[in-house]
Amino acid sequence: MGKGPTILVFDSGLGGLTVYREIAAARPDANFVYLADDAAFPYGALAEPALIARLVALLGEAIAIHKPDLVVIACNTASTIALPELRKKFAVAFVGTVPAIKPACAASRTRRVAVLGTEATVKREYTRALIRDHGQGCDVDLVGAKQLAAYAEAELRGEPVGDAALLAEIGPCFRDDGNRTDTVVLACTHYPLVIARLEQIAPWPVNFIDPAPAIARRVANLLESATVIAAKGTTHAIFTSGTAPAAILARFGMRAGKPVSLIAP
Repeated sequence: MGKGPTILVFDSGLGGLTVYREIAAARPDANFVYLADDAAFPYGALAEPALIARLVALLGEAIAIHKPDLVVIACNTASTIALPELRKKFAVAFVGTVPAIKPACAASRTRRVAVLGTEATVKREYTRALIRDHGQGCDVDLVGAKQLAAYAEAELRGEPVGDAALLAEIGPCFRDDGNRTDTVVLACTHYPLVIARLEQIAPWPVNFIDPAPAIARRVANLLESATVIAAKGTTHAIFTSGTAPAAILARFGMRAGKPVSLIAP
């Protein structure tokens, strides 16, 4: 029997699990390495040169050890800052995560869209270039959330965050000056972890755009030449802190008994 492709999914923490879930559904035969750099979470606190150096070292070691057929950077901040350097350094194919501005603007009926991301993501020239190139005449508001990624991880750990705290993070997305915001791009893979809460507390209904399904389709397209086999693949979870949240991983279909390694650049 053949062997499924090996896919390395990388994030600064648990947000990439939303992307892993979609890719695993598309390619259940794949062997996954889920690498979370939780020792350095959140990435917004790191200067860009330091983050790039860290990612090159960390992913270089992971690629050398696990020899993936494809690497998915399931983190908007890491993608917008480090993807060009990673592609320059390594021969393996990379799939990044960037704000879904083009489909959001295409879908908006009121022509008012908000991009909700980390402060590091929304201040990037890369993000502004996406708006210039794909805004399609929409009014696009960039909203930097200071704590939402951390709140999402807290919720996942069973530590609920109050409505007021969540609303303070997403409130600036909602503008109504005759045209109401009707589409919000979730420009951080952590945010879909709390999408049900966001829908609940939103001042009015909007279309929250989760990037994970589009990333999974891109991965499936790139792996079209890799034969799909009947056997289910394996998943190896790696946390740079050395501590893996077994109960959370199990909720995403990762068996809690899988080995956990430590890779530190």
